[in-house]
Amino acid sequence: MRCGWNSDNLDRALAVAQCAADAAAAIVKPRYAAQDFSVTTKDDLTPVTEADRDAETAIREVLLDAYPDHAVFGEEAGRSGASDFLWLVDPIDGTKSFVRGYPFFSTQIALMVEGEIVVGVSDACAYGERAWAVRGGGAFLNGKPIHVSRADIFDHRAAISTGNIMSLAADPPRWQALAELIQCVGRVRGYGDFVHYHLLARGAIDLVVESDLNILDVAALSLIVEEAGGVFTQFDGSAVDLEMRSVLAGPAALHAQALDLFRA
Repeated sequence: MRCGWNSDNLDRALAVAQCAADAAAAIVKPRYAAQDFSVTTKDDLTPVTEADRDAETAIREVLLDAYPDHAVFGEEAGRSGASDFLWLVDPIDGTKSFVRGYPFFSTQIALMVEGEIVVGVSDACAYGERAWAVRGGGAFLNGKPIHVSRADIFDHRAAISTGNIMSLAADPPRWQALAELIQCVGRVRGYGDFVHYHLLARGAIDLVVESDLNILDVAALSLIVEEAGGVFTQFDGSAVDLEMRSVLAGPAALHAQALDLFRA
């Protein structure tokens, strides 16, 4: 691990991230259950509610109380602070689902140190799942260790999931790559958001292909998948970074085969 933190540092950071997720859930879950909130539209035409903003405020308070010198980059309030220790926060990833009243939304909290993601928590409070990981410590879902599938070939047993494919449809070579994959597998779904990454990390599906996203959507999830034994990159094979816009993730053998298609 490049940052030089030991396991005690990571365990403490994970505990803080878990507390921040708890604080967010205490705001998000009852408002979702009541479906009592106002909705406004951001410049990018996506919805935002007071639950998004209040949850991010609560998360920031927990993180900065524990680590006042760290920086925070949040979906709603932007970036604050200057540090090699950067918390990446999306208080409600999947606000469209939150607004429409179905539970495919989550709180995403990750710590990036000198460009490397070392802690990740993905909390889907209404769905009843929380996944987490620290670098070098394995991945867990609701307290149980998880691992990606052992699949090593795309055949009738393989299942893949896609997300945000409208932008992928506008990229003919990669749209064709997805078409080739679809013809090789037994099942194709579009779970999207946190759902297909949790499924991937616990071995229930075998590959995720997703476009038109940003680092705040998947920072925590990328570490969870990697610590569950998977490979998580962009379509061109480059690593997760602050400018990322796409994801190709799965067990090493399947990821390598899919990457050959998406790079062609």
